[in-house]
Amino acid sequence: MKIGLLSDTHGYLDPKFRSLFSEVDEIWHAGDFGDASVSKELSAFKPLRAVYGNIDGDDVRRLHPGDLFFKCEQLSVFITHIGGYPGNYHPDALKKIREHQPGLFICGHSHILKVIRDQQTGMLHMNPGAAGKYGFHKIRTAIRFEVNADKIKNVEVLELGLRSAIEE
Repeated sequence: MKIGLLSDTHGYLDPKFRSLFSEVDEIWHAGDFGDASVSKELSAFKPLRAVYGNIDGDDVRRLHPGDLFFKCEQLSVFITHIGGYPGNYHPDALKKIREHQPGLFICGHSHILKVIRDQQTGMLHMNPGAAGKYGFHKIRTAIRFEVNADKIKNVEVLELGLRSAIEE
């Protein structure tokens, strides 16, 4: 299963995603869509699994839950927006990680791209950074990867360009 992962679009969906995610089977979004039009455009293009973020209004919250737990192939996945990272998890996320014991934990919010193995739990943590043009990040980013059985393979960081190059 090929996955395209993004977060923190904040109302801006880069047209590059049509080509960057053309070969993926699903798109996963870790919150802060900005508005429902981004969600609707992504879900019209590919199957979408997503959570809402802290800036998302009722339009997005009616479409997506705050937390998402599911299996992709044989890999258990937990997606939330505010989650932290190994050694510094948000308390709510840590409680759910302990309860569900995912093999892959995905969050957004920080606008900082991270792919880290949690040495204590063995799970992989991914934060795709920010794909939108709002925030303090300098480079807009996303991730592409594959899930084969319970293994994550061929992880690619996608650099979408400077955030400031598209600021209005």
